[in-house]
Amino acid sequence: MIGSGIFILTGTAAAGETVEVRSILKAQVWDLLLHGSNAVSTIGRPGAGPAISLSFLLTALVCGFAALCYAELASMIPIAGSAYTYAYTTLGEIFAWIIGWDLILEYAVSNMAVAVGFSAYLNDVLENVFHVHLPHAIAEPMIAAGYRYTGSWFNLSAFVILMILTWVLVRGAKESAGANNTMVTIKIIAILIFVIGAARAVNTANWHPFMPNGFSGVLTGAAIVFFTYIGFDSVSTAAEECKNPQRDLPFGIIMTLVVCAVLYIAVALVLTGIAPWKTLNNAAPVAEALKSLGFNGIRQWVSVGAIVGMISSLLVFQYGQARVWFAMSRDGLLPPFFFQSPQGPPHAARQHLGGRIRCRHSRGDLDIDTFADLSNIGTLFAFIVVSAGVIILRKTQPDRKRSFRVPGSPYFPILSIVCCLVLMMGLPLETWIRFFVWLGIGLLIYHFFGKKHSLLRTAADG
Repeated sequence: MIGSGIFILTGTAAAGETVEVRSILKAQVWDLLLHGSNAVSTIGRPGAGPAISLSFLLTALVCGFAALCYAELASMIPIAGSAYTYAYTTLGEIFAWIIGWDLILEYAVSNMAVAVGFSAYLNDVLENVFHVHLPHAIAEPMIAAGYRYTGSWFNLSAFVILMILTWVLVRGAKESAGANNTMVTIKIIAILIFVIGAARAVNTANWHPFMPNGFSGVLTGAAIVFFTYIGFDSVSTAAEECKNPQRDLPFGIIMTLVVCAVLYIAVALVLTGIAPWKTLNNAAPVAEALKSLGFNGIRQWVSVGAIVGMISSLLVFQYGQARVWFAMSRDGLLPPFFFQSPQGPPHAARQHLGGRIRCRHSRGDLDIDTFADLSNIGTLFAFIVVSAGVIILRKTQPDRKRSFRVPGSPYFPILSIVCCLVLMMGLPLETWIRFFVWLGIGLLIYHFFGKKHSLLRTAADG
């Protein structure tokens, strides 16, 4: 979970996007619903300011409701595929295809977003520590926020790290887990160094006013920083590798969420305390804030921790997406080469996914906000399906063994669905359009391939 989100999107969510909305597609959905076309002339996404810490808390609560639902379904259905598998069990094949196709989008664009953040912090480390400047043509995304051409034509570092991690994943789950454990330790240490080391420079005047754009700004911030919590659902994709999934999956999901929420709120409070919130809308807000204070020693640690954190996030996202491809292929909805391999079922999915798709589309050619918004809407949609699945299974299979049960059902799952919808409304209209276009493409693939090769339909016809 701890990757580019906490190190980059914290600044964007606090400072907001101060450019005027020039197209109705840029306006947030809830603004369009409340104000119609008048929303076009308003400020695009007002920042939460110092209240970004409340945005993190609000998002943690929303994710907490979804996490409880994930934990119940994961303990009941400890099979690879995450929300795809849960949808297959509860809602049927067509809904499973939709959510599986949605998860492919989530993991793909999450990788792209993190890869963009990785390149930004790597450039900072190269310049600050080694005094090396990569040529501009290969150092940045091609398209920046607002669809502005940066002059760069290839994000080399984003491309290279994705290829390296694809190779690590192909080597197997145990090797990947060992590498991830090491990186998790490093990035948590880096966050603690920032929180403890920079706390002495906090100026409480920077926290006033605490909510400069009111609760609307807090909600907008929550919709943006939701990306920082994406990852706990990836735990459920490893169900078949768990020794005791009924116990380990709920514990892993919930504790991951709790620990990260505490760290995120601490980082948000310190960051908005050491720098005016309006100055944080840049590619590396934590590093830039430390640079302005002259805390170059802490800055080096944070930048290294950010890079390591992003690498571990990329590792998990690539792992999770390979497992979804594997599960869908096993059910006949995708070609069999994602499922069959001499080195074990998931190997082919990882290798093909990394070698064919990442090489071409994950160069980090767009800005991180575009990728993060797409990842957010895809994940929120998956959370809604999982929460609905809990309600449906409680009705259709009330006697099925559950080692973990969502307390307060069906109220908590319903609350999860409502909260996810509210956050989705905080995303721009163009994100919704892209999402529906992606789903439309997926339905065409299902109609012409998946439905004809589905093992479920083949068995029914036989």
